[in-house]
Amino acid sequence: MHVDHLMFATGPDGLKAEATRLAEALGTEYKDGGFHPRFGTRNHIIPLTDARYIEVVEVLDHPAADKAAFGQAVRARSDMGGGWLGWVVSVADISAYELRLERSAVPGSRQFPDGRRLEWSQIGIRGLIADPQLPYFLEWKSDDSLRPGALPGDVSLDSMQISGSADRLSEWLGIEVGDELDGVALDLVAPRGMPGINSVTFRNPAGDLITI
Repeated sequence: MHVDHLMFATGPDGLKAEATRLAEALGTEYKDGGFHPRFGTRNHIIPLTDARYIEVVEVLDHPAADKAAFGQAVRARSDMGGGWLGWVVSVADISAYELRLERSAVPGSRQFPDGRRLEWSQIGIRGLIADPQLPYFLEWKSDDSLRPGALPGDVSLDSMQISGSADRLSEWLGIEVGDELDGVALDLVAPRGMPGINSVTFRNPAGDLITI
């Protein structure tokens, strides 16, 4: 189980401005992502080390966004002003999670600006919507070279502070969760409002910690 990426929903300034702000705060650059035709969203990517990345995502005025759970989740967070939407773990075989959650994974794809196509399967978005401390699960279908985690990055994901419960997270993931997962420190605090990601701390090449 790999902590694959973090999702940041855009606020009123839009996708380019939000990606620029985050990349500048981290002292790095973002990459143009593409359009998710099934979900009615588009994104930009901020590469990190260890095959991770930040997905800065924007909902589009597109019929798919009203039907797809992912589009609904992005729109709801953006309507609140934007911010950390959630996190994602990638797994080698998503079928075990289909059995445990008693539903089928949803295919996803993203078209690159140059025409290439990235494909995956995902499950658990509705769990994230109901309880934003929970990640959703993803199985990559495309070759490693096409995955956003293959983009070179020099900023690392250090830790996440999440309003939530270690017991609930352990139950959802199917493994015992302590103070770290896949090399990422987890600071789980009792929710004072909605559960979910409170802040994320990164480490730049100079060793400085940056919290967003």
